[in-house]
Amino acid sequence: MEKIKMTTPLVEMDGDEMTRILWKMIKEELLLPNIDLKTEYYDLGLEYRNETNDQVTVDSALATKKYKVAVKCATITPNAARMEEYDLKEMWKSPNGTIRAILDGTVFRAPIVVKGIEPCVKNWKKPITIARHAYGDVYKGSEMKIPGAGRVELVYTAEDGTQTKELVHNFDGPGIVQGMHNLNKSIESFARSCFSYALDTKQDLWFATKDTISKKYDHTFKDIFQEIYDAEFDEKFKAAGIEYFYTLIDDAVARVMKSEGGYIWACKNYDGDVMSDMVSSAFGSLAMMTSVLVSPEGYYEYEAAHGTVQRHYYKHLKGEETSTNSVATIFAWTGALRKRGELDGNQELMKFADRLEKATIDTIEAGEMTKDLALITTIENPTVLNSEGFIKAIAKRL
Repeated sequence: MEKIKMTTPLVEMDGDEMTRILWKMIKEELLLPNIDLKTEYYDLGLEYRNETNDQVTVDSALATKKYKVAVKCATITPNAARMEEYDLKEMWKSPNGTIRAILDGTVFRAPIVVKGIEPCVKNWKKPITIARHAYGDVYKGSEMKIPGAGRVELVYTAEDGTQTKELVHNFDGPGIVQGMHNLNKSIESFARSCFSYALDTKQDLWFATKDTISKKYDHTFKDIFQEIYDAEFDEKFKAAGIEYFYTLIDDAVARVMKSEGGYIWACKNYDGDVMSDMVSSAFGSLAMMTSVLVSPEGYYEYEAAHGTVQRHYYKHLKGEETSTNSVATIFAWTGALRKRGELDGNQELMKFADRLEKATIDTIEAGEMTKDLALITTIENPTVLNSEGFIKAIAKRL
């Protein structure tokens, strides 16, 4: 069979631990036999990020600006334990945070719904899409350990040298402090991305923050969303028969649990990180969620919404068998290949992405799945496959 040709490369960002192992299997079993795969490769594994002082992460984001479509493997964001484990020069920032800061935009995350994997929340009938702001807040935060008594202030120095100060806290002993920021321009592009995505998918849009407590920071988000909605989207939403509303995040959580699903829930950066994990787990598994960063300039970066599956990686290193779910990583590839095909007018590539997704879902619905799904499926007597066996079962169907 002649392989499907590609005209423009994808930016390929390799990652860490068990997801890096799956990445290689997916390419070898599912992609390379069928596609003349063209990628510009960047190794975002922690060792190479450390070796390049994290320049490789910046380079991969800049390449995404050039080629417009990227696919990313899960990566480690190091903590103190990882610094020791990998002998790091410093505690490098989240690669996702760095990439999102360069590309801007919004991360849209939606569960992959499969028959036989029923949501924990019984009234959820339709997918819930999380729209996560992709810039700033804790991901670009500056932090300091306070050694003892003293005064901490926020200081803004204007271009003319005048200063405005705000007391953070008078410390009477050791503590910690964090400074966060965001940009009106980024919040505006977040709002427009959410409103446009809601119109494209004909879904209601909810936006939730904690403006009652954060009367300047969160309230600015609320105000910008409302101003843009009123000026640019009100009539369009009414014509489409969909609704936008703002609510407090604690109220949103209560509403979500009682809803049927079928809407977009827009969240600030950290809220979206947490809520997408909650939604994906409740729909079945963290490994069953798509994630795409959509930038206002038309750049797309597809990834799995979960981590590097560290526990399975350590088993794999000992030569023990693992049964790691690769669905979200497969769907990162199909999303990127479909978008590449769409931008290049390559119908064959788009059709291949559709077929690979169908083969993946059909494999699970036929009762062949990884252990995490077998533990929660309503399908009787499922066949539990190991990591490689599951990918091979999909390849056979494909």
